[in-house]
Parts: sequence; C-alpha cells; structure tokens
Amino acid sequence: MRLIFMGTPDFAVPTLVELAARGHDIVAVYTRAPKPGGRGLDLQPTPVDREARHLSLPVHTPKTLKDEKAQLAFRAHDADAAVVVAYGLILPKPILDAPRLGCFNVHASLLPRWRGAAPINRAIMAGDAESGVTIMKMDEGLDTGAMAMAERMPVGADVTAGELHDALSRLGADLMPRVLAAAERESLQLTPQPQVGVTYAEKISNTETHIDWKKSWKEVHDHVRGLSPFPGAWFELGGVRVKALRSTKGTGSGVPCTVLDDNLTVACVDGAVRLTQVQRSGKQPMAAEEFLRGTPVKAGTQVI
Repeated sequence: MRLIFMGTPDFAVPTLVELAARGHDIVAVYTRAPKPGGRGLDLQPTPVDREARHLSLPVHTPKTLKDEKAQLAFRAHDADAAVVVAYGLILPKPILDAPRLGCFNVHASLLPRWRGAAPINRAIMAGDAESGVTIMKMDEGLDTGAMAMAERMPVGADVTAGELHDALSRLGADLMPRVLAAAERESLQLTPQPQVGVTYAEKISNTETHIDWKKSWKEVHDHVRGLSPFPGAWFELGGVRVKALRSTKGTGSGVPCTVLDDNLTVACVDGAVRLTQVQRSGKQPMAAEEFLRGTPVKAGTQVI
C-alpha cells in the first residue's frame, strides 16, 4: 500500500520498521520538528525522524497541519492510508479525509478506557490487571474513532510503565499490518466505541509525582511503577530528592513515612512498600542494595 506514516517517540518506531519491512510504499514520514537537547542544546531529531532517515524515507516536520498549504502538500502524496502513532499534532478534517482509506491510529489502551495523552501511565497507576492496544479509524474527536482491531495482554503486578510501553509498542507494530491488509481487501469491520467505560488519561503533571506514603501500599506501589522510568515518583531522604523506580510489597507495618528495616521498606497506611530500585538526584538508577551501601538508611528514618 501507499502509506503516510505519522509518529514521533520511541513508541512509534517499531510500527514504522514493521511496515517498511513488509514492503509498504511509505511515501512520507511526518514527525515533530527537532528540539534542543543534550549538554550542548543541539537540535535533536525525534526517534521516528532518525529511523525514517535510516530507512531512506522522506521526512516532513510541519509545525501545523491546519493551514491550506500543509493540507495540499499532504493530499499530494496520494496515499491509500495514513498510519498515526503518537504523532503529537492535531489532524484536522481535511487531513483525516485525504487518504483513500482514512487514517488509522495505534492507541496504547483498550478503548474506550484511557483515551488521552498518558494511557500507559494511567493504566498502571490505576492498578489495571489488563491492557492492550486498539487500532481505530480516526475522527475529529479525542481518541473517539471507530475501532478496527484490538489486542489484549495481562499486566503483571510489578510491571513498570516502561516495560508495558515496550510491550504495547511491539503489539501495535504487529497489529497494524493486519488492519491495513483487511482495509485493502475491504473486509475491515469497524465498531463504534461503547459509551460506557470511558476514562481519560490526562497528561502526567509534576504535582502528582511526589509519593504520598499515607496511601495504601498498593496505591503507592502502583504510583511508583506507573511513573517509572519517567518522570519518576519521588520522595525526600535527608533533604535529598530520590526517585523510586521499582518497588514491591514489603513486610511489616508502622507509622506512614517510616523506614521499617535496613532494606528500604517504608510504611504506608495499611502495610509497607519495599523499594528495589532508586535514583538519587543527578545519579544513575541503581538497585536499592547498591544505594544503601553508599547511603545507609536505618529503621526509624523518616522519609518525606
């Protein structure tokens, strides 16, 4: 098929690679413009930009798709379909209508649960035992398009957002070619999203990354893994900010915020969480055992 690919972060790269490997004619890759980054603040291309150039595909980085010039250029690609994976720009109706078969989006949740910007983080923070990807034919709403196919997967009790991100990225890359093949055969069945069960995955704000030890151990544990590796849930130890990247259920109980043993087990309102991987400000992530060798934390220590 003659395709336009639209994506930006690492999550989108496996789908781009898979479509190219299956021989689709990717006539244009749309991604966000490079941004300053690194120590020298040099312009950094997006992961999709880098992969597209590696595959010798033409890259476009418009700031908007709302003006007529951008829409005419998009339509001129004469694409059968557009594949959209975490692109980051709103697609107005002239863009959605331009490809012959429409625009198909990989969304990292089982719609209509977790529409919006941060479905992977929100699913884990809510303690969901199941997640997946949904391919939908896009409309003008926020993740409201009719569903083409979905694939489910269990979410383990200690799985982090980063691990689920990678698994769903691969799942989406496997599912999208099947959707396109069915669309080309005119056998694709589209199902409107149900009106019940709708939830929204708001973007993670800095104000919600601080760990509240006065919640249940399960809520704290889900908070930690739902924000790992980025942006990271954090607490203060002796005036130093420390990110908690991995945790598990701890043993014992006590006053919330109190360290219960020499293994970085912290009391919550109904039990405890044992931190197994942390990251001190300005340092690399490390196992709790390694952290404790350099920064002993005794039972009875208060964390904030």
